Amino acid sequence: MTHAGVSKVQVGAFHGGSDYSMRRSTLEPSSTRIHNRIWTPCLKSDFKFKNLQLRARPMVCYSVKQATTPKVPVSPLELEQAKNPPMHLYKNKEPYVGTIASVERLVGPNATGETCHIVIDHGGNVPYWEGQSYGIIPPGENPKKPGAPHNVRLYSIASTRYGDFFDGKTASLCVRRAVYYDPETGKEDPSKNGICSNFLCNSKPGDKVQITGPSGKILLLPEEDSNATHIMIATGTGVAPYRGYLRRMFMENVSFKFGGFAWLFLGVANTDSLLYDHEFNKYLIDYPDNFRYDKALSREQKNKKGGKMYVQDKIEEYSDEIFKLLDNGAHIYFCGLKGMMPGIQDTLKRVAEERGESWDAKLSQLKKNKQWHVEVY
Repeated sequence: MTHAGVSKVQVGAFHGGSDYSMRRSTLEPSSTRIHNRIWTPCLKSDFKFKNLQLRARPMVCYSVKQATTPKVPVSPLELEQAKNPPMHLYKNKEPYVGTIASVERLVGPNATGETCHIVIDHGGNVPYWEGQSYGIIPPGENPKKPGAPHNVRLYSIASTRYGDFFDGKTASLCVRRAVYYDPETGKEDPSKNGICSNFLCNSKPGDKVQITGPSGKILLLPEEDSNATHIMIATGTGVAPYRGYLRRMFMENVSFKFGGFAWLFLGVANTDSLLYDHEFNKYLIDYPDNFRYDKALSREQKNKKGGKMYVQDKIEEYSDEIFKLLDNGAHIYFCGLKGMMPGIQDTLKRVAEERGESWDAKLSQLKKNKQWHVEVY
């Protein structure tokens, strides 16, 4: 690792002469940043006598201070007191009408598609827990059922129960715009684009949105053991629930005092397609002993066989560590497109057999122990 962020530190110089006189120059110590840590210089002098002449050599030592960020206070704390997750507070026939608070493009110009971060104001009326989903009913009429509304689309919530504003009144969604291109002409066909994803990505602050739910228990974050290990595997927008987990673990000052280990695997096409990368990298700096983050960039990285690097290749790369963690009770989560699972299952099965284990038996035990959590779409 290079030290590109190291700034020059001026130190005082000592000069000696035959008359043993010694002069000290102006001393201007300053702090500097190395490997994302703040180092404060202190001075020592290494005196040596040679031929009756006093020489002093300045030395700089550093004391290290971890560059951490204080956790954010949240409210209302009553959201910590519920014993069970809220479920199906609003149904399809009577959805809650929320308001779009903000829409932000998450990806860079070279991403393979557009993904947006959408914050919805629900006024505190549609509470949820980390790992749950909202249903969204886009405006307009269902073309297959004249006179009826569109079908509900489910989206994993990408925030904690306190929302991005930490006041318990918003929920965030991570939405990839679904665009259809004609295979013959290569041109976009708007008539076949995803109705709900385009509605959300095109929405503006103040627009109204119909919400159902919340729903889902499979990806609820187990908080009984605050020192547990959580291995989170995602492709694309499947990272949404993990953003909520990690903000609860590392960003918010809540009753859940996480002291365990969280390991995130994220698979996307390229660097510009990474989602919430700045947040995850910040946790690496602030909590290096509690968080690990590995990326599989299929169009930029190669696996050990020279092919594209997919998330299952990263899993295989660290399979020994993953299996040991699972043997010690770690939870493992999968979220993303359902097409991710066959490759991952094949990889885990091959690794298990190489270790002399039966994958079917191991998987059955993981499910029995409630360590295995899958939500794909």
